Amino acid sequence: MRESIVIIGGGLMGSGIAAVSALAGNPTIIVDVDRDKAEGGVINALKCVRELCSNGLAADQPAKRAEGLLEPEADLAEALKKAGMVIEAVSENLELKQMVFKQVDGLLPREIPITSNTSGLRISDIARYTRFPERTVSTHFWFPGHLIPLVEVVVGEHTDIQVAVQVKERLKTWGKSPVLVKKDLPGQLANRIYQAIIREAIQIVSMGLADAEDVDTAIKMGMGLRFPIMGPLEHMDTIGLELTASVQDTVLPEISAARSASPYLTGLIESGRRGYKDGQGFYDWSGKDMEEITQKRNRYLMQAIQLLKASSETL
Repeated sequence: MRESIVIIGGGLMGSGIAAVSALAGNPTIIVDVDRDKAEGGVINALKCVRELCSNGLAADQPAKRAEGLLEPEADLAEALKKAGMVIEAVSENLELKQMVFKQVDGLLPREIPITSNTSGLRISDIARYTRFPERTVSTHFWFPGHLIPLVEVVVGEHTDIQVAVQVKERLKTWGKSPVLVKKDLPGQLANRIYQAIIREAIQIVSMGLADAEDVDTAIKMGMGLRFPIMGPLEHMDTIGLELTASVQDTVLPEISAARSASPYLTGLIESGRRGYKDGQGFYDWSGKDMEEITQKRNRYLMQAIQLLKASSETL
């Protein structure tokens, strides 16, 4: 019976997605280039399951069942014999993704959806060499995939809209909050918004309006706290659209309208300050512990998700 979720790529994203799939009760197969990598993906998925369980975001019984539903596989063709849906989660490389899609498309019955976890590539381009592009969709899980509720379901130029809707509805049963993106544009939906934010954040630092720490603090302790309950469009309706238009007339002429990467950003890169991996970027990372920051982020996300669930249940 074709009921398994086949995830191609057992890295951080693939294993996180696998954890959520298995917790939802799906037989889940992680496929990678060799058995060791596939088994490593299962190990990481189990860590994600245990993290969710130990923080009250998964019940003991589904978590215990999930352990028996995760399976490693190095033979893609063998895994696809059981596939009810495929999620590609390989490296963000168009040619690699095209190769995977062409191979999967050639082995699966026409009705089985094939999706990509691409964060920015167009699903229309990824599926260019498939026979049946109507069954292809982007499913962009946000990192970390087992924690962030958002999944962007992107409709390609040849996607059957009903396939996209069915995938969206399936992801809801996984406890996700999927959104339907109706046009296949670079950046999908959320990354387009995020790029606008970071474009202006870099501009503010480069012009000396504020330093990096204060920019991050303003976002984290201001709008970032409000957004989980009230999105920007809801907020505009709340304060009144006349006020919104007035503020835009004043502020928009003064903010960045850059169409390419900021010279300030490329200057940092050229000087060898490429971020955490070099010890410096916008910040000096020599005194910062990335593992501690990551754990703090995950704890916060899990507490926030619990609060969001509690608030939705009382509405």
